[in-house]
Amino acid sequence: MHRNILVKEINKKGTYLCVGLDTDLNKIPKHLQQHPNAIVEFNKAIIDATKDFCVSYKINTAFYEVMGSKGWEAMEETVDYIPSSHFKIADAKRGDIGNTSSQYAKAFFETLKFDAITVAPYMGEDSIRPFLEYENKWTIVLGLTSNKGANDFEMLKVQNGNEAHLRSEYLYEKVLRTVSQWGTPNNLMFVVGATQATEFENIRNIIPDHFLLVPGVGFQGGSLQEVSKYGMNKDCGLLVNASRAVIYASDQEDFATEAGIIAQQYQAEMKDYLSNNG
Repeated sequence: MHRNILVKEINKKGTYLCVGLDTDLNKIPKHLQQHPNAIVEFNKAIIDATKDFCVSYKINTAFYEVMGSKGWEAMEETVDYIPSSHFKIADAKRGDIGNTSSQYAKAFFETLKFDAITVAPYMGEDSIRPFLEYENKWTIVLGLTSNKGANDFEMLKVQNGNEAHLRSEYLYEKVLRTVSQWGTPNNLMFVVGATQATEFENIRNIIPDHFLLVPGVGFQGGSLQEVSKYGMNKDCGLLVNASRAVIYASDQEDFATEAGIIAQQYQAEMKDYLSNNG
């Protein structure tokens, strides 16, 4: 999906919500659990109920890989069911030596028809380059995550610059500065956790034009208001993900209706922030 199309959908719908289809068979309503294609039936109902209030869906592949071949089939069927107007993200956190990444890119961009994939930057440019070579596909690089372990590496101070002009910066800042040079705002996004709201202004100083995929709103405690205030750019530049808060809004037969209600609430709040984004 081209950036212009994504921005157009955000403005048309008045939302930058991404619904996370991190579907756990043990958490879906009991009346569905015995269905031979339970995950897909659940996902289809959620998509039907939320598609008018979001612009994107994110599939965390771990919830499908755990089921083996049946899980991969469910993931493929789910991706095919998502409307073409919606931005489809494979939350797979891949990244390996070049020839391996080439196969990952082919798997998720050609076989499974995702628009974007999350990748880890630790192995450097040659591990990310194969994803960036696809036209109208997006590489979403882990930047500053919301988990406790982010402090282990991402918030470490490192030196930057030559001998005469040494200064220190956080490792995540180094990642943002460096990786942003490998692609463009038309094919690169970065993951920034909603619970890191105090860093959004600084992040926008480093990468003012890139889109940010923002998990952590909802059950993880991130503030949509703060993320929107400090993270928006002129094109919105945000995809805010909500998973459990939406898809598990109810564990009864009304689960899809309740999911739609929560998604609509997010959309209404986001519409206000977009209208004030000057």
